[in-house]
Amino acid sequence: MHRAAVKVVEKARKVAAHLLEASEQDLDFKDGAFSVKGSPEARKTIQEIAFEAFTSHDLPDGVEPSINAETLVDPENFSYPHGTHLCAVEVDTETGRTRIRSYVCVDDVGRVVNPMIVEGQVHGGLAQGIAQALFEEAVYDDDGNLVSGTMADYLVPSAADLPDFVTDRTETPAVSNSMGVKGVGEAGTIASTPAVVNAVVDALRPLGVRDVRMPCSPHRVWQAIRAARSGAADVTEEAGGTGPAQSGQSGQAAQAGDVGQYGPSGEEGSA
Repeated sequence: MHRAAVKVVEKARKVAAHLLEASEQDLDFKDGAFSVKGSPEARKTIQEIAFEAFTSHDLPDGVEPSINAETLVDPENFSYPHGTHLCAVEVDTETGRTRIRSYVCVDDVGRVVNPMIVEGQVHGGLAQGIAQALFEEAVYDDDGNLVSGTMADYLVPSAADLPDFVTDRTETPAVSNSMGVKGVGEAGTIASTPAVVNAVVDALRPLGVRDVRMPCSPHRVWQAIRAARSGAADVTEEAGGTGPAQSGQSGQAAQAGDVGQYGPSGEEGSA
């Protein structure tokens, strides 16, 4: 997009020079407008130039009636966003219900162009990743029929089911592109799921639970606790518990390029 925008500006510069009766070298482009050096009052916005090109009423010879541009980019290398997500949960071991007490994350997505969009991407990704960890599941019967095919059966969390997120950023510009940007769309979805599930398992570890299969629904958590208390050897399928257990658990991940791959996660926390 950046390289295509540069091409658009260069095509528009020819039209602007004609309209402002100046040479292309005497034009400055700033804040979406061309102006003549030394005469800033003589200016044309990029929107005005686009309209003039479209109407084709006053174009210099040899200039096509469009400032559209496209470009193909074959990056020499990927960009590598990274971040650390920390989740603290409380598990009611009588019912198996999990409540997220706190969620804190710090991501590095390179140079941020629009902070509001980046924040929205992170919040949406966190909601999706937490939903995968605690709520959403496609369930099939023995004949392969989907039995969670409606919103009455497939639980999508609302804002009431999620905590207030504490988010922050570090900014390390990428060296693989001229804008220094990195991907952000999958940062929340990838890091949040292991952070939440690890927190649940960490909270139940004193009870003998070693794993809980996603999603960590109340029923599945309750079953895991019950299996652990009964001395079952294999508790990797489902999990559950009694009395509130609290835990802090961090999930740390590194993204390999813009393909949504994360490296090993590191966890730390206490029950």
